[in-house]
Amino acid sequence: MTRRPLAVAAALTAAASALIALPQQAQAAPPGGKDVTAVLFEWQFDSVAKACTDQLGPAGYGYVQVSPPQERIQGEAWWTGYQPVSYTIGSRLGNREQFRNMVATCHAAGVKVVADTVVNHMANAQGTGSAGSRFTKYDYPGLYGGNDFDDCMREITNYRDRWESQHCELGGLPDLDTGEEYVRGRIAGYMNDLLSLGVDGFRIDAAKHMAVDDLKAIRSRLSNPNAYIKQETLHGEGEDVSPGEYLAVGDAQEVRYAWNLKRVFTSEKLAHLKNYGEGWGYMPGDRSSVFVTNHDTERHGQTLSYKDGADYTLAHVFMLAWPYGSPDVHSGYAFSDQNAGSPNGGKVTACFSDGWTCQHAWREISSMVKFRNTASGTGVTHWWDNGNNAIAFGRGDKAFVAINHEGTALHRTFQTSLPAGSYCDVQSGRTVTVNGSGQFTANLGPGTAVALHVGARECTDDGGQQQPGDPGVSFGVNATTQWGQNIYVTGDRPELGNWNPAAAKKLDPATYPVWKLDIDMPEGTTFAYKYLRKDGGGNVTWESGANRTATVGGDRLVLNDTWRS
Repeated sequence: MTRRPLAVAAALTAAASALIALPQQAQAAPPGGKDVTAVLFEWQFDSVAKACTDQLGPAGYGYVQVSPPQERIQGEAWWTGYQPVSYTIGSRLGNREQFRNMVATCHAAGVKVVADTVVNHMANAQGTGSAGSRFTKYDYPGLYGGNDFDDCMREITNYRDRWESQHCELGGLPDLDTGEEYVRGRIAGYMNDLLSLGVDGFRIDAAKHMAVDDLKAIRSRLSNPNAYIKQETLHGEGEDVSPGEYLAVGDAQEVRYAWNLKRVFTSEKLAHLKNYGEGWGYMPGDRSSVFVTNHDTERHGQTLSYKDGADYTLAHVFMLAWPYGSPDVHSGYAFSDQNAGSPNGGKVTACFSDGWTCQHAWREISSMVKFRNTASGTGVTHWWDNGNNAIAFGRGDKAFVAINHEGTALHRTFQTSLPAGSYCDVQSGRTVTVNGSGQFTANLGPGTAVALHVGARECTDDGGQQQPGDPGVSFGVNATTQWGQNIYVTGDRPELGNWNPAAAKKLDPATYPVWKLDIDMPEGTTFAYKYLRKDGGGNVTWESGANRTATVGGDRLVLNDTWRS
């Protein structure tokens, strides 16, 4: 169920990205272990191609999911992509040739392509579509007419009733009669067209509103029987339709995973995650798709969003380290208007500019993709928690992660099964030494993590981070910006520019909305500081409130601040 315009939104209160399954096995994680999908929401196809080459392939992502490529109603709002007009490939995201080139480019980078596919319904509108097709509701010339829609031509009012959920209209969107052979054939024809362009799999939007037998019949007509299938389903208390039914077709999303991660990270204890997944009554992990957030849920608050700072980032670290399900990493754009479409019509000139948040490229998130690939096939070992919000666990002799979600620093020696030697902490870029007993000692600031794996034994680029034991300050501030704006810090020290905005130090937006910077300062230094925002014209906006103060200790001082409006 994907959210649409406000008139439709009330009926579409949840949705999720799921991952993909080998249809013959209905298994979420394909053999080989590269099971992480970057969901580049409302990115133009040309921009997706560049991201595959520059970011996704090198980071180890197995898949990229693109927004619906089919013709849609006109308009800039994001939900126009879920109101299809025809099965022609053509929208503000790109045309057929650009789509074909994107698929080929991603394949060359080692990344498979999943297409978000809208086949439950058509557009609730009339006019001219994004590729020039004229249409009215229930009449899409050359494709569907009135006889091709279910007889219940009214909105769903009782989601607990199976027949109504699968025959009436989701938010007024005309519901295709997927039990009709002609309709099944046209849907399969569209999916086969995408397969002919090289697509590796499909996310089936609003799958829960189609009968499982209908989807099985459509899948049986696909030209590639091994095409991956993942289905947008939703767990609803007391509803007749259950996500588990759809495992007969492919993956099903386990949306409770995302709902409960938000609850745990915001109001409960991370120690409760010790048996997360099937131990919480979820569907089998090898057949489930999971995520921290998606394009729907980040807009209506059911899950964490990019605005949630360390809660959001650490939830991704946990998801990618934990051996349950196949993860989606949603990567979209900043918004205040929930209906707002992507910046620049979907063209991404650079991450962290023009409002593009690019979560797939945040160091804390992207570095965990290879961690997950390396740990594939191993179970959880050496679980540790402090009974509250600090946890750690290994993945056999392949990897180990510790997460500090406390409000104070954590200093601890951890027991692992890792071979002795030097490792690169992929979270910070600092070198960590594991002794002959499999132990290492770490200092974790509030809201940080350390992650080691046998595929990262040396830090070839420390990312500008200081080494353990070096006195100094790691600034971190959660601050949202608009196009052309950057975040700076200044203060009463020469290293901070002596309160001169022109000499203020620019922070790195690589983990946006958290901006970071490391600065050397002598041990024992007490200093005052404050953050400011600059735009392209040099205009300066100071954060509100009194000057902040801090003191440098013998080890690196880690600051986790939030911009004060």
